[in-house]
Amino acid sequence: MSPLTQRVATAAVLVPVVVGGVMALPTEYFAALLAVVMLAAAWEWTILAGWLSPPARFAYMALFALAMLGGGWLAGSPEGLSAVLGVALVWWSVALVLVGHYQRRGDLAPGPRWLRGLVGCLVLIPAWAALVSLHGRTTYGVYLVLTLFVLIWSADIAAFFAGRRWGRRRLASRVSPGKSWEGVMGALLAVFAVALAAGIPLGYSRAGLGLFLLLCLGTALISVLGDLTESVFKRQAGVKDSGHLLPGHGGVLDRIDSLTAAAPLFAAGIAVLSP
Repeated sequence: MSPLTQRVATAAVLVPVVVGGVMALPTEYFAALLAVVMLAAAWEWTILAGWLSPPARFAYMALFALAMLGGGWLAGSPEGLSAVLGVALVWWSVALVLVGHYQRRGDLAPGPRWLRGLVGCLVLIPAWAALVSLHGRTTYGVYLVLTLFVLIWSADIAAFFAGRRWGRRRLASRVSPGKSWEGVMGALLAVFAVALAAGIPLGYSRAGLGLFLLLCLGTALISVLGDLTESVFKRQAGVKDSGHLLPGHGGVLDRIDSLTAAAPLFAAGIAVLSP
């Protein structure tokens, strides 16, 4: 079975499970299920952070779980959620600088393991809080989560096929040689179409719909940064994939890397757009 066939087959199983879970589960159970996914991703992050022995990995997992509980408690209030999302957006601004440095120089000091472990918390926990907050909104909560997922999936698919068909100019050759500017343009076109179809039922004014479209395009762009950031850490760790749990996709972290950057921005934007 080819890698593309494996990728499609895995997606065909995962997508109905994810969509069904988002639609059927109350927010509390959705948060718990999503926490399991983030814990699986954190387990994979231990390799990227440089912890290889089981005791060290389990110790990080315990600290990560405590940090997730703290993040969930903080995000339980509007002010706390704003703080969590604000920290995430600051981190992704830093990540943009780090990715740019790696692309220019071809190297980047990995830093101490404790710092790389902290980055794992900044990558995963705000994304979890953002998705839970979206799901728990009294109006269109489930719809917003599904919209975000479809935006990311559409961007990934369009970028893959547009890049294969027309890709000539490398986006970040030293970070992720397979990505191209043509793929990014294909992703943005797909996201614009999805966002336009998804934004109309939300009842925005014409100006509000325009802002929603800009938010979705920005979400697609920052999702690329999530992918590139994980690629930098994988290169530093000397691994191709974060894991092998999902055939054709790699690990859990490989599957959600775009979402980790996209979710905080999308949630923050929806909070601003909504009354």
